Amino acid sequence: MAPSRPRKLTFHGSAGTLFGIYVVNVLLTIATVGFYRFWGRVRVRRFILSQTGFEGDRFAYHGTGKELLLGFFKAVLFVVMPITVLSIAAKLIEDRTVHAATQAFTSVLVFMFVPIAMVGAWRYRLSRTSWRGIRFSFRGRAWAFVRLFVGGSLLSTLTLSLYYPFFQARQQRFMISQSYFGRRPFRFDGHGRDLFGAYVVTLLLFLPTLGFYWFWFQAKKTRYFWEHTYFETARFRSTVTGRQMMNLMIGNLVLLVFTLGFGWPWVLVRSTRFAFTYLTVEGALDLSGIVQEPQLATATGDALSSLLGADVDFA
Repeated sequence: MAPSRPRKLTFHGSAGTLFGIYVVNVLLTIATVGFYRFWGRVRVRRFILSQTGFEGDRFAYHGTGKELLLGFFKAVLFVVMPITVLSIAAKLIEDRTVHAATQAFTSVLVFMFVPIAMVGAWRYRLSRTSWRGIRFSFRGRAWAFVRLFVGGSLLSTLTLSLYYPFFQARQQRFMISQSYFGRRPFRFDGHGRDLFGAYVVTLLLFLPTLGFYWFWFQAKKTRYFWEHTYFETARFRSTVTGRQMMNLMIGNLVLLVFTLGFGWPWVLVRSTRFAFTYLTVEGALDLSGIVQEPQLATATGDALSSLLGADVDFA
């Protein structure tokens, strides 16, 4: 078993290299009337993961542009088109009651697809990610997350957002505890009650600080979530602070505005390097006996998450 010592993820990529990829992606996307963007997205993901290292070895991304393209077509055919047809029908119906009912049903349908998209995207992206030749996977059931998501959203609304930290912790537990590296699962044992006091303070200070105190809550939540995430007997630890997070976000915004969006590669590299700078893995970690156990996954959820704006924090 490896000695118990702090370990760090490292990022070796440069924004200049990513900018070259970005420019080629933009030009080819324009030349192919948008179709190349799926292959462009794969190139970016492959770059980010290939430049990320742990214990001397790099991660790898195995997804393809063809998978993303087919996933996009499936998402449009089975989700976007039916919702669009219902939306158009609602506008054409003259009966106000039927019109309102159709609109309400369409809104509920879109809302229900958000958690399905989140699970599908996470399942696909983990299944296409590997380290030392071993794939990651996600084994949570979509409908279990739908129930969690719908119930949490309703309770957050009914409690004027006071249920939010409990909702966030439950989502995190579901996503992390159903994630695997080979045959071994990750674990999350955090509870929303531990963040409740900090969240109430954030609500009280939100207006007096013009919203800036939210960065301090986000930093606390990030530290808490990492510190309650385990793999085997090792756990993660984050030391990020609210000021550091605020400086990153404001710096990224300024960079994007003043470069008219062309600074996006620098924003992505800065954000990735920032996340790893304050993150360590502590405790005994036995990686020698991990066995591959691949799981099937399609790119439909990945495409749907992009269409619905329900991304899962992965390039």
